[in-house]
Amino acid sequence: MFEGRFGRIFRRLPAFTPDDTTIAEIAAAMAEPSGGDPALDNEKIPAGYTYLGQFIDHDLTFDPVSSLDRQNDPDSLTNFRTPRFDLDCLYGRGPADQPYLYDKRNSGQFVIGEHDNELDLPRSGQDTALIGDPRNDENIFVSQIHLTMLLFHNKVFERRADFGQAVAQATETEFTAVQRVVRWHYQWVVIHDFLRRIVGEETLGQVLIREPQTPYGPPVEKARLAFFKWRNQPFMPVEFAVAAYRFGHSMIRGRYTFNSTVPPLPIFTKEPIAESPPLSHLGGFRILPPFWQVEWARFFEIDPAVQPQATRRIDTNIVGPMLELPPEVAPGMPSLAERNITRGARLGLPSGQSVARAMGLTPLTDQELALPKPGPAPLWYYVLREAALHANGEHLGPVGGRIVAEVFLGLLAADPSSYLHTDPGWTPFLPAATPGEFTMVDLINFTGFGLTPIV
Repeated sequence: MFEGRFGRIFRRLPAFTPDDTTIAEIAAAMAEPSGGDPALDNEKIPAGYTYLGQFIDHDLTFDPVSSLDRQNDPDSLTNFRTPRFDLDCLYGRGPADQPYLYDKRNSGQFVIGEHDNELDLPRSGQDTALIGDPRNDENIFVSQIHLTMLLFHNKVFERRADFGQAVAQATETEFTAVQRVVRWHYQWVVIHDFLRRIVGEETLGQVLIREPQTPYGPPVEKARLAFFKWRNQPFMPVEFAVAAYRFGHSMIRGRYTFNSTVPPLPIFTKEPIAESPPLSHLGGFRILPPFWQVEWARFFEIDPAVQPQATRRIDTNIVGPMLELPPEVAPGMPSLAERNITRGARLGLPSGQSVARAMGLTPLTDQELALPKPGPAPLWYYVLREAALHANGEHLGPVGGRIVAEVFLGLLAADPSSYLHTDPGWTPFLPAATPGEFTMVDLINFTGFGLTPIV
């Protein structure tokens, strides 16, 4: 089967189902004050990690039939993604089953689009992206990350002979060996770069245990899980997918400077994408406009001479463009905050306070939560407010951070093809600023893509 299931971590907790009026009031109170106050910037996390997080989410989850208009049972929802960090959004079902993703002229490599002297996702004659997950063309940033990952695979394939035995196992073909190397380095980025920034060192250290070197082998990593448990196969918890992992929505900036040519623009405008001036926003589902190649130094710590844009703090402030989404992105309910809370209510998520108690933590008080009305808090709202109070918005707090860390590491440890399951003493070997480590900056530098200013 090519899919998994959704499920619950905290099955015995009662559902919190606020009515539509309460949901609307909470969502309205989450609007960030206009003006883009720089005090709400989080300099600890560059802006690129917001969209790396979106790419990771698309690698893990896809529920194409969910609806805000009906009650949903997580046990009956199908996740049309393997709940693994296996880049199935990149590789699809492989060269034999989806050959249009792969380059016939360069066996073992992906097709790369090119026009106007710039690289783009491969597209059909009607400009539809030919990729393993159509959502990765939703905005310019996630499409450029997807493109970077395609180029990463191609570069590893081109240089596979340089790495000798590290890229060869007896049972692997050239393609599957390169695929494993790409996946394992990506998994290292996900855990040691992205997750470390998002949950903080303390929470990561509680869940990812590094056992010291022994006379019989190198140090190894192990996941220690207290709450995310499964009987036969791991599932995708709704507490993660519908609440805790949606922390990234609060990190989105109102506008971004994409490169040296494109002026600061929002991700979306409220008008329908098809009717909006094509150069007025950074939305996707279209061919990349000329001179719109990304400059990654503006989003990751690549060039010491360039200060990357920061994410917004993880808190309950949501920027204006996310509260007025275009109809193609959010049909019927343009507010992302309202959609998130409604989705949690439809799926019967417990309140944030009840989850905190179940984890042995002291819940936030009504005064600390600062809801329009005292009482239970939607889990998504609680995770954001907790991050603001416990970590100054620089990373997730104890409830949100623990859920995200346990799901990430639980899924990775359970994946029989991951480095954490197969070879827990493995360390990256591709070129990196620090030997034995590998970050998103190292990955981008290895591809050579997005490093040149656009003029």
